[in-house]
Amino acid sequence: MDVKEVYEARERLRSHIKETPVVYAPNLGEDIYLKVEVLQDTGSFKLRGAYNKIATLSDEEAERGVVACSAGNHAQGVAKSASERGIKSVICMPYHAPLSKVKATRNYGAEVELVKDSFDDAAAFAKKLSEEEGYTFIAPFDDEKIIAGQGTVGLEILEELPDADIIVVPIGGGGLISGVALAAKSIKPEIKIIGVQTKISPSMYESIKEGKILTVKGGSTIADGIAVKTPGEITYEMVKEYVDDIVLVTEGEVSSAILTLLEDNKIITEGAAASTVAALMYRKFNHKGKKVCCVLSGGNIDVTRVSKVIEKGLYKTNRRMELRIKLDDQPGQLTKISGLLEEQGANIVQIYQNVDLVGETIDSMIVSIIIDTKDKDHQGQILTALNQNAYVYKARYNDSQF
Repeated sequence: MDVKEVYEARERLRSHIKETPVVYAPNLGEDIYLKVEVLQDTGSFKLRGAYNKIATLSDEEAERGVVACSAGNHAQGVAKSASERGIKSVICMPYHAPLSKVKATRNYGAEVELVKDSFDDAAAFAKKLSEEEGYTFIAPFDDEKIIAGQGTVGLEILEELPDADIIVVPIGGGGLISGVALAAKSIKPEIKIIGVQTKISPSMYESIKEGKILTVKGGSTIADGIAVKTPGEITYEMVKEYVDDIVLVTEGEVSSAILTLLEDNKIITEGAAASTVAALMYRKFNHKGKKVCCVLSGGNIDVTRVSKVIEKGLYKTNRRMELRIKLDDQPGQLTKISGLLEEQGANIVQIYQNVDLVGETIDSMIVSIIIDTKDKDHQGQILTALNQNAYVYKARYNDSQF
């Protein structure tokens, strides 16, 4: 693929998309910047590739209408772009796609088909509709016009940040990172491109490691936008050629990054977007002394998931802890433990008790207490106080389990 296609896409997109800002994020470290694609129309970078592809369809292809598969962001990009050209669009989405993304896709004028199970099942159904109904299939990532549109992100980053050393990009099927890497390295060959996937859905990571395209089953993840079982053929080859490394992050790390971006940077991101910041925060690659730009690819997080994300993020950042404490079933015991926690400056969020059914004594209970804490040292202080007062307990905090 020739980088001139990215520059052609840039001209095609000029009056149809926003040039999103690159902002300084000192809370994340010295010389750390964020490419805020959450401010893009439709809330995601996906509009770039979708518009570039649909704008270049022949009249005959456009007349047949288009079909696409998407977890949500490509769906909105295709729907909006098709509507602007007066083209019918049918979008196949996984049944578990966030309601906000489904609703937004319909609002942009698309007909939505919800398909059970995964993104790849939605893709198979979309291709079936293309064959049976004659719709023009708009691939989510494995298409040179799509990749070229996404590559305009890379051009914009280096226009605003020409001395960047590293660009960090989330990877699903690989369209965004392929375009960004191609564009960035055409301008600055020495720049490093780091890709990020989750440990739950590491399809490109495993494929590059094994030297061939693999299908990875994966599972439910907060980063649903990059939960792709099988990388594209074009994108696999481009990642192999242009991407310097791929790193993996956990669900807790992504949740922590979402919370950090919300609290400190006042930016709402979806899990896929926050994966780049998670990789930075948890030192998945060496960036000491380097100027880094993390691509925040989209902000279309379902509000029903926000509370779960915040809860998980609080545990990951040592600001919430759950205690299970064994107490005698006697008056005053609950007041005593509550007083001890109060003395240690812990805020009780939730408390409930059950009979100790497996303990050796008949008159004992297990009290579960969820508390807000300040940091790791504060949690250690609380546990020390419990030990000093001879309490029998178990604790869950950060990534620890009962």
